[in-house]
Amino acid sequence: MPSHLFADSSAPQPPQRGSVDALISQTRRLRGDVAAVRRDAVVVDDEDPHGRWQRALCDLAVHQLDDLGAHLGQLKAGLPPEPDEAPADGSPAAPGTSLLSRVGSAEWNLLTDEVDWSDELYEIFGRTPGGGPLSLDELPSVLLSEDQGLLTSMVTDCLVDGKPIDGEFRIVRADRTVRTLHMTGEPVLDADGCTASMWAVLRDVSEVRRSQRVVSESRDSLQRQQHIAQTEHRIAVELQQAVLPPWRGPLRLPHGGPAALDLAAHYLPSASSALIGGNWHDALELPGGQTLLTVGDLTGHGVAATSGMAMLLGALRGIAVAGVQPGALMGHLNQLLEASTQPALGSVMCCRYDPVTRLLTWAQAGHPAPLLFRDGTGRTLTPPEGVLLGATSGAAYEQVEVQLRPGDLLVLHTDGISRRSPVDDAGPSRLLDLAPRFAEARSAQECVRLVVTEFGEAEREDDACVLIARVAA
Repeated sequence: MPSHLFADSSAPQPPQRGSVDALISQTRRLRGDVAAVRRDAVVVDDEDPHGRWQRALCDLAVHQLDDLGAHLGQLKAGLPPEPDEAPADGSPAAPGTSLLSRVGSAEWNLLTDEVDWSDELYEIFGRTPGGGPLSLDELPSVLLSEDQGLLTSMVTDCLVDGKPIDGEFRIVRADRTVRTLHMTGEPVLDADGCTASMWAVLRDVSEVRRSQRVVSESRDSLQRQQHIAQTEHRIAVELQQAVLPPWRGPLRLPHGGPAALDLAAHYLPSASSALIGGNWHDALELPGGQTLLTVGDLTGHGVAATSGMAMLLGALRGIAVAGVQPGALMGHLNQLLEASTQPALGSVMCCRYDPVTRLLTWAQAGHPAPLLFRDGTGRTLTPPEGVLLGATSGAAYEQVEVQLRPGDLLVLHTDGISRRSPVDDAGPSRLLDLAPRFAEARSAQECVRLVVTEFGEAEREDDACVLIARVAA
């Protein structure tokens, strides 16, 4: 059985005023520092669970420090008060808001049925001293019904078995507000070892528990959002991998023939791998022996972008297989994006290569033009007219033809290949600077490796794709 307090034992000596005052001052300073952090953690976006969680933790820390101040104040309460004592910041304490008002004590004498409550306990319970304190039999009447059994059990264990009290319950005050109290206490024994009274300290921990609930709820909300983000990222990656062609190179299209294209491609992720965009690259052998080359980018990130990309790329493949030329194909894709339930903009470049004539027919919709490398130098092809897909209803798209030669190299890319910011447009010029090294490369796959070496470590704000086609010599 735990040790008990004896009614005839002398009370321990209170601590020296200097040490208590020093601790109170330290607590106040620390509370001020935490309050400053709390102000800096103001939530601008109410929908940001991470910001709400940070603010809730600061609130909880403030309440915990208030509790610590209350305990220290209780220690100091037994000492004669200093005159003109004021808070550390010099402001007067508001009535009923002092730390001591949240901590009270009580003693129930079992021999005389006398009950002694501190003034602070009357304030906690919302009672006036004129109404008198509550006896142990009356105390459960102010508790919520579901907490009455807990209090009865704690009091019984204390009085009968000598167990210390340590538990919480909720009371309903006269003003109908509900407060959460933490009660600690022990039996006080007489000289014969019999229980003479029960002594207890009660703390109003309502604000602390409210802050803890907010912390828990905001943490749960943050974890749910992170789980949703992780799930969406996984789905976006799986969808992207399922839609993009399984080959990365080398590939020759059309299969066989002296003027086939040597192909290779690569996907470059953004600096934040969590941002999966709507970039694609594709090469497809068409009926009649021609080859489709395309790269594109749909605005947005995540599942919405990858699902939109899947829809657009699937439509592009189907329309191209039907024999539609690149300019008209762009118009059909524009109509499809306009009718989509998820509004988005897309930039696309589509090329149709004829291996018999080595003629490249291409059109674009707000997309960077192909780069043509020939005889150790490179240039940007002059783009035909074409606005972003989804930007204008009924837009018309032009197409142009370029005569290719054996050994020519085409580089198709999306605009995120080197962008560190929306205004960074150095990608094409840096690609053109690779012309001498492209001329020495023996295959399209080797050229892709050069691009990845040059751009792979760039801090891109968006993901990107590059597709390289080399005309067989």
